[in-house]
Amino acid sequence: MHVAERERLILDLLEDRGIVGFQELDRRLEVSPATIRRDLDRLAEEGKIIRVRGGAALAPAQAAGQAGPGSLLGAPFHENVALHAQQKAAIGRAAAALCAPGESVIIDGGSTTLQMCPHLEPLGLQVLTNSLHIVSALMQQPGTRISVPAGTIFREQNIVLSPFEDDGMDRYHASKLFMGAAAIGRAGLMQADTLLVQAERRLLGRAEEIIVLVDSSKFSGASGHLVCALAEIDVIVTDEGIGAAEAKMVQAAGCRLIVA
Repeated sequence: MHVAERERLILDLLEDRGIVGFQELDRRLEVSPATIRRDLDRLAEEGKIIRVRGGAALAPAQAAGQAGPGSLLGAPFHENVALHAQQKAAIGRAAAALCAPGESVIIDGGSTTLQMCPHLEPLGLQVLTNSLHIVSALMQQPGTRISVPAGTIFREQNIVLSPFEDDGMDRYHASKLFMGAAAIGRAGLMQADTLLVQAERRLLGRAEEIIVLVDSSKFSGASGHLVCALAEIDVIVTDEGIGAAEAKMVQAAGCRLIVA
């Protein structure tokens, strides 16, 4: 593979994801690790990328519309948590009822998944979460065991994310994954930020059942980057504001629909 081809592949990956690990570049580029390092150094000198530990990130000048360091695209957590609060509380309660005592579950960060926490205390769960808000809520429950992955803290969302494969996730398996979305439609579940998409795609492979928590406004939300297709989701928990057409769409995809 010629230099120009390698550079284009590296930049294409970064434009899609925002950040990429050295191990993935090693698999894809079919050249020596030393050559990959020289390619990354050259792109960094040209201002197209930023070298980070274990890989590379897209330089701000190349990332039109991408979030800056330490933040993700989309509304900050403190804004999201105040929206549709009553509906989110009902959705969180209904989602918590799907947990069985002693289960190992993953709870992805979000203002709706956070609403599960008050209802989990009697269950004695093992919870893996990337959300510091959820960690804080569960710390008050002596019977709930909490694990967090390795990664970088994004302050506005209080979430821990890593694009790399050595964050400890490969040693964790859960019966259920609970996750939110920026939007959901016929194409599937979407998020605004490519780094969040990459991290959530990795979570999908760590659980037997995928459960999505979204208030009904998310069915009319803007499109974004696709995390997974509707057919990959096992259960969608939403509120009674969901329209008949959206409910039919969910059920036609084979998802179980729970209206809180």
